[in-house]
Amino acid sequence: MNFRDFIEKLTIEGQLAQVRKEVSPDLDAAGLIAQLQEKPVLFHNIKGSQFQVAAGLCSSRELVAKAVGIPKERLLFALAEAASKPKPPQMVERAPCQEVVETSVDLDRLPIFRHFEKDGGPYIASAVGVLKDPKTGRNISFHRLMKIGKNRFAVRLVEGRQTHTTYQKFLKEGREMPIAFCIGNSTALMLGGAISPSPGIDELGIANALGETRLVKCRTIDLEVPADSEFVLEGRLLTEQVKEGPFVDLTETMDIVRQQPVFEVDCITHRREAIFQALLPGGLEHKLLMGMPREPTIYNEVSKACECKNVVLTPGGCSWLHAVVQIRKKSEADGKKAIDAAFKGHSSLKHCVIVDDDIDPTDPAQVEWAIATRFRADKRLYIRENQPSSSLDPMADKPPGEKATCAKMGLDATIPLGDKERPRQKFVKTGFKPMRLGEYV
Repeated sequence: MNFRDFIEKLTIEGQLAQVRKEVSPDLDAAGLIAQLQEKPVLFHNIKGSQFQVAAGLCSSRELVAKAVGIPKERLLFALAEAASKPKPPQMVERAPCQEVVETSVDLDRLPIFRHFEKDGGPYIASAVGVLKDPKTGRNISFHRLMKIGKNRFAVRLVEGRQTHTTYQKFLKEGREMPIAFCIGNSTALMLGGAISPSPGIDELGIANALGETRLVKCRTIDLEVPADSEFVLEGRLLTEQVKEGPFVDLTETMDIVRQQPVFEVDCITHRREAIFQALLPGGLEHKLLMGMPREPTIYNEVSKACECKNVVLTPGGCSWLHAVVQIRKKSEADGKKAIDAAFKGHSSLKHCVIVDDDIDPTDPAQVEWAIATRFRADKRLYIRENQPSSSLDPMADKPPGEKATCAKMGLDATIPLGDKERPRQKFVKTGFKPMRLGEYV
């Protein structure tokens, strides 16, 4: 279902908090979202803007599952299938996202939040960018936008990723790159925008495989955008670059200031009574949307090495740096194989714990119990030095002009096989007799 339909569903179910009092977009709105622990919320009156703002719609796996109509336990497998079998989206002539067309751009009218006191400026953290590479075709991905004027943003492009490499092609030719940023998107589109498939695979097709994603032609540039987005900002990435940042990133720490391209907005299209979408930097939504689409890539690699049952990138590990991998162990080597495969499946991964299929990887207490009772540091600890790492990790080494590196650690917290001194029954919890409590209490 689209963004607006999901808001309506949450309203009917009583799961949407309503804030009707006027709220400042400068620190106050972000503070309220955090105070609500990122539960779904609708702001009716943001100071200085005519538009309502919704936040927290993707702040839990339960909400993501509800939005795409998939049981929570099947999310990983649904993402993997959508990534392997994209469904070409349908084109339409008329679309809700173009009910209102504004060629006179004034970004001051939009409810763009400043989240933290040290932010470089007001930021949009929920925008999904749409572009076309001359060789590999259409691509969508998330990019933070720092407002620097009435029609200009500074845009963070991560080096080496598709938008950055495409921009470099245009830059070498001295050309501006057409791009559109969509705000107020379906959860399916948000997931599609967070997946990083091989070049040439259309993420809009991945989104469409998760939930209907119709497309419409932009009004001023040769791009196709989701027909049901609330807002579409059409424009160009200029050859000009400016300072972008500071910004609180996934690890909840301040990212550095960089020289980044300017996005100049030529046209804004939006739905009537459009609802803006806010996303709290470093918050639950940010972590979940970045981390969840990496779980299938880890799952696929581990499945090549042994029988993988589940993968979870944990919130405490920023949903990026720590993974718990559940396997059905068949040989003593499976734990080590799973560790190596997990690091291959997600190069930013820093620490990995392998557990048996009787341990729930989403339950931190069960995972810690497995480490406490099934792990030995002198036998089951694997350390890899000087490995490709995440630039988001404050402990990584980041020489100027080079990729980040760091040591990585894998813990095999599975039951040992073939150990006569430690038979399997020593590692299995004993359960109490199940009782019908209602008959006694």
